Amino acid sequence: MIQRRKDPLDTYLLRVLCLLLDERSVSRTAVRLHQSQPAISAALKKLREIFGDALLVREKSGMVPTERALQLLPHARRALAEIDKLVNEPVEFDPFASQQVFRLGAPDYLAPVFLARVVERFRQEAPLARLTIHSLGPDYDFETALAEGELDVVIGNWPEPPERMHLSMLLEDDIVCLVSSRHPLARKGLTYDDYLAARHVVPMPYSRSQRGVIDSRLASLRVERRETVEVQSFNLAPYLLQDSDLVFTTSRHFARFYANLLSLTILPSPIDFPPMRFYQLWHDRTHHSPSHRWLHRLLGEFGHQVQ
Repeated sequence: MIQRRKDPLDTYLLRVLCLLLDERSVSRTAVRLHQSQPAISAALKKLREIFGDALLVREKSGMVPTERALQLLPHARRALAEIDKLVNEPVEFDPFASQQVFRLGAPDYLAPVFLARVVERFRQEAPLARLTIHSLGPDYDFETALAEGELDVVIGNWPEPPERMHLSMLLEDDIVCLVSSRHPLARKGLTYDDYLAARHVVPMPYSRSQRGVIDSRLASLRVERRETVEVQSFNLAPYLLQDSDLVFTTSRHFARFYANLLSLTILPSPIDFPPMRFYQLWHDRTHHSPSHRWLHRLLGEFGHQVQ
């Protein structure tokens, strides 16, 4: 008779391991898992015994993962994703009864009204579920995050969408210029020469591997705009326009939101920029999931509404 081996590593310990390495804090991990700090400390001790490694060590800046811990993390995330799929994914998905956590990665150049409508509908259709929205940046590896289950869907406007992923287009938007309503150009309009002579506020690159639609088009024309102010957040740029001579080039749905909120005017772009296309992107691991198909549908509905 084959003796059943007692497995030292269970789902709870896997979750503790992943959260500890993400949070790098026993107390924050305890809060997220609704556990006591002593319970998380005991779990960390057990994990150290299982792997024969400290996993987290204390430095001046706080707790930092060991090399062994960083090697374990992607494997632990994949294992948890598979376990969650086995345990939590019903054949039929009922959003109203679901307590699932959905993880969305989104850039800040989407108009807030889009995500506000998504959240409103999400709460109506899935009142017990949870939606986490992760801000994307140039240093964030969203492809790995999708593959390892850290994110379920990513929204972006890549000129060339990443390969090896599933995608659908959310919306296609034209590019316009946004200025203060007191700007001299607000009444007279913007010519090609005006555009090149103007002072511009521009966002920092959101991707190290790809240029955005605007920069790509300007490069193809071999022209440069006068980039006077650079901001990390798209949402900060409109506020800098109000009492300045700056011009901000962006998508129409983003410009419309802030023109309704602030004393700003939308002007047609004198440069023939290609349309800005926003996609939702997901990994093959969730492609056949009923719950994620529901999420893709929900996002797609509001993508068409904001155009």
